[in-house]
Amino acid sequence: MAKSSGVSSSGNTITRQIGLSLGADICWAAAYEDILKRLDLAIPHGKDEIRFEASRVTIEPFDLKQPVRYDVVIDRLTHWMHTSREWIKKAVVMDGLYVLNNPWSLQSMEKHTTYAAMMKLGLPVPDTWMIPPKQYAPDLADAPATLGRYARLFDLGKVGAEIGYPMFMKPYDGGAWVGVSRIDNEAALRAAYEKSGQRVMHLQKAVSPFDLFVRAIGIGPQVHLAKYNPDAPLHARYEVAFNFVDGEEYQILSDMCLTINAFFGWEFNSCESLRKDGVFYPIDFANACPDFQVTSLHYHFPFMVKNMLRWSIYCAATKRPMRQNLDWQPFFDIAKKELPYRERLHAYAGVAHERMETKRFEEFCQQHLSHLDDVVLDYFGTPRAKEVVEQKVRALFPAHEVEKFTEHFYGLVQFWRKTEAERLAAKRVKPDARQQETTKIKLVRKS
Repeated sequence: MAKSSGVSSSGNTITRQIGLSLGADICWAAAYEDILKRLDLAIPHGKDEIRFEASRVTIEPFDLKQPVRYDVVIDRLTHWMHTSREWIKKAVVMDGLYVLNNPWSLQSMEKHTTYAAMMKLGLPVPDTWMIPPKQYAPDLADAPATLGRYARLFDLGKVGAEIGYPMFMKPYDGGAWVGVSRIDNEAALRAAYEKSGQRVMHLQKAVSPFDLFVRAIGIGPQVHLAKYNPDAPLHARYEVAFNFVDGEEYQILSDMCLTINAFFGWEFNSCESLRKDGVFYPIDFANACPDFQVTSLHYHFPFMVKNMLRWSIYCAATKRPMRQNLDWQPFFDIAKKELPYRERLHAYAGVAHERMETKRFEEFCQQHLSHLDDVVLDYFGTPRAKEVVEQKVRALFPAHEVEKFTEHFYGLVQFWRKTEAERLAAKRVKPDARQQETTKIKLVRKS
């Protein structure tokens, strides 16, 4: 059902263009495009109305002076496809393009910098060391002279003892769990270092034992929490779990995610935290191109698609401008006050909410996207939605497992529809009806 515009017939139609810069992405992009069409938005803008179209960004030669037709681009390629990254950077500088995420920050801010920055802000990042690589590329002509003059022999065992076991060895700029090793003793540390090759590695103190692993996935000011099991198969790591944190813990994880994302100019990022003795330790939060596939997110997939629709539509409709720089000073000013940790984190999140225009965003969604919940709920029950799931399954699984896993993932999406329908029904109960029900319960108790 189209959202009524209430616009005068004498007005014009303005079409905002949303570009999808994609790699191997299949499912989320298809669902995004399908739902955007179903929304059939016509948002009033003075005497005019704003409509929206989504299309796939192509990779081809480009003139640096060539105008860009997109208002917003959702980017999934910057971290490895150089041509796309440089086109996006040119488009931001020359054409005022709005992109998720900041390409300069994504290119330069590896895990090493994010650890240092959040330690500076006082977040409880586990103790982390960097160690020189075991080997150097043979084509580095100046390496022998440089290392001969300035490199110092070090005792890896002493470094390990200083950090304490267990620990993790992982690339300082890595992702997708590549090159990550759990280290339980000095022998394992030396063995892992011998195999590390030319990678520059971190050694990070393990949070052990922990009783909860949570991924907080932020899209704009929206944060979705998922319980995570890193030891499960890839398709089962995101768990279907409810009430695994209380209200205060949710707020801590949400504030932490928003702080990190606003600090680095990321509007689509996931932050991993481990809970030990009631404290959440952020261990990995430079994931500014996070998983967005139904074959891993399953139950959580519709949440992510819906949140991405809300934020990208808002950015396109309001012509939200890209921030010209990261501007870390407001965060550092808060850090200098030496507030208690919870107050400090709340203050950081306040900066994030201001930068992400949370209040204005929520008002926009209430006014123009109030039907999104129903549209998404209906869409994920259609044959087309199942077809989208199957397309992604076919791309990843062997032929003899396609039917089994299509039913598995689509079944989890249907369970989401059940819980979502219950949530929406509860949300629509009128306040006076809730009050009447509460009164009845009190009367029954008294009798």
